[in-house]
Amino acid sequence: MRIAFLGIGALGGYFGGRLAKAGNDVVFIARGAMLEALRKNGLRVETPTGDIVLPKVNATGDPASVGRVDAVFVTTKAWQVPEAAPQIRSMLGPETVVVPFQNGVEAYDQLAAALGPEHVLGGMCHIIAMVAAPGVVRHMGLGPLITIGEWNNARTPRLARLVECLAAAGLEVRVPENIQVALWEKFEFIASFGGVGGVTRAPIGVMRSVPEPRGLLERAMQEIVGLAHACGVPVPDESVANTMKFVDSLPAEGTASMQRDLVAGRPSELEAQSGAVVRLGRARGFSTPVHEFIYNALLPGELRARGEISF
Repeated sequence: MRIAFLGIGALGGYFGGRLAKAGNDVVFIARGAMLEALRKNGLRVETPTGDIVLPKVNATGDPASVGRVDAVFVTTKAWQVPEAAPQIRSMLGPETVVVPFQNGVEAYDQLAAALGPEHVLGGMCHIIAMVAAPGVVRHMGLGPLITIGEWNNARTPRLARLVECLAAAGLEVRVPENIQVALWEKFEFIASFGGVGGVTRAPIGVMRSVPEPRGLLERAMQEIVGLAHACGVPVPDESVANTMKFVDSLPAEGTASMQRDLVAGRPSELEAQSGAVVRLGRARGFSTPVHEFIYNALLPGELRARGEISF
């Protein structure tokens, strides 16, 4: 397949690298130091199961130069999706699918509004990875998993083709019964993990072993499950217990990307995670005190990182 990855960080580098290694025609749409490194040195993906080295990759900073593709994976940060969406139009053919990999529950609606819902799938991934250096992505843990599905949960030929392509690259792919439930369950985990991690500055091993932050983490998850129900998404009541089992299985040193950005003083996905819980809760008259606390506590640092205030 001909596949574009828009926004090359840890996700775009890892999954794009795996697909390119498998023989797909992959275009990496990047910018800055990452684009320069990809053009000069190619891509290196460091993994516990063996590194992937691609001395030459097709990298560009101009989405308009790519032409039509079979699939576009949007691997930007969540707050960049509205800006990125118009850049995808020139890559769309009648059968092109667009798959968002952002944390949160708003990317599908943003892309569907800009490109038409007929082009957009629901999508997400589970992986712990980071950019070790421009052109170098390091997979640190958590067996990579891609979850995708049509928004109406139909089993379509185009979905089957994409699943086959991903699986042929050695990637684990899941098509859930309900993609919206799956996205909210991921949101339940990542927004709570990132938010509590951002406040405590502690890795997951500490958060889950100390009773007070563990309780805060569970209450944050319960709040999101309640919000999902208020939004008409039938997340199972046992979801929090299942997610906490997953939390207990993670490497003790693990941290969320939002937490790492906050600690480093970089712009983070606070608005797309805790901020989204607060916004969606207010829109539906659903109280979210745990995430309001998290959002309010972390907002000054976020505004400083974005240059809007100084202290």
